[in-house]
Amino acid sequence: MPNILLTQRCVRSCPYCFAKKHMEGSVQDECLKWEDLIYLADLQEIGGYREMRFLGGEPTLHPHFPDFVAYSLKRNFRVVTFTSGIMSDKILAGIREIYLKIPEARIFGSFLCNINDPKISPAAETERLHLFLTEFGKHVSPGFNIYENDFDLGFFADFINRYGLVRTLRLGVAHPIYKKDNSYIAARDLAVVLRRIASFYPVFSRLNISVGLDCGFPLCGLSDSELGVMHKFSKGSLKFRCEPILDIGPDMTVWPCFPLSSVKVRKVYDFNSIREMGEYYHKFHGEVSAEAGGIFPECDECFDRARGLCSGGCKAHILNQLDKEHLKFRKLNISHDPK
Repeated sequence: MPNILLTQRCVRSCPYCFAKKHMEGSVQDECLKWEDLIYLADLQEIGGYREMRFLGGEPTLHPHFPDFVAYSLKRNFRVVTFTSGIMSDKILAGIREIYLKIPEARIFGSFLCNINDPKISPAAETERLHLFLTEFGKHVSPGFNIYENDFDLGFFADFINRYGLVRTLRLGVAHPIYKKDNSYIAARDLAVVLRRIASFYPVFSRLNISVGLDCGFPLCGLSDSELGVMHKFSKGSLKFRCEPILDIGPDMTVWPCFPLSSVKVRKVYDFNSIREMGEYYHKFHGEVSAEAGGIFPECDECFDRARGLCSGGCKAHILNQLDKEHLKFRKLNISHDPK
């Protein structure tokens, strides 16, 4: 299912944000139009997809955000909003009014909230987040984006217990954006990051908190014992993949993911279905993998990659490495496609 960006404006300026460079090159005031939301809802419904995933920027900044949610729920879609939790009293009240009218079972997990370490967050942001989590905490799945090797996850134990958050923590890592300059975790440091994640598992396991990894982590960063511990307490969500996510912008452009937001950009109208979009970008991922097995030279001969247990790391890392090595792409056409 694609992510639908309602707006590219945001309330934060996070140092790790790998969407930042993409947003800086976009029309900041552009918001998804009603007719485009309806088109996307129709496209998803025809394809048998029953989930609307709203992103930004900060999606709650869209002037019609509460109405978009109400409309999607009325059409019996599950709505998942990726948010910072930092929103105005007016928006918070609007969301509350909508969700009070539907069965609580339909609200569970409706928000995926990226939470920054409170020790380094501005006090005003922390206060707004507190108000949101106090209101909707039991329906919020927490997330955290890693952009430095030295990071702390310990505060999540307190947050999950204090606000009753869903006991599943999503961990992402800042990746490079192809052909752009942004802050990210270097390929050589991903193993350090994975070991640090594994070090928090004993605490999470005691509190029954499962952990899932976003795209781009290589399996080889872990020892067998560390992998065993993480697998045991991840409830089947431990994957080392790199797959097209499908991000749809407010202008109805589509691309494979934010790290590849300048690659193979098309219009939604170029495709007849969501499935066709996915097949298009999966083919491109396969072409990249044919050029280089992964982010390390050893990936080419990796048994775990050959068995499909690991994708060899982030494709944006791979493309940047190929550029630096001045290798010619035999089959790849990675420029913007005609819109």
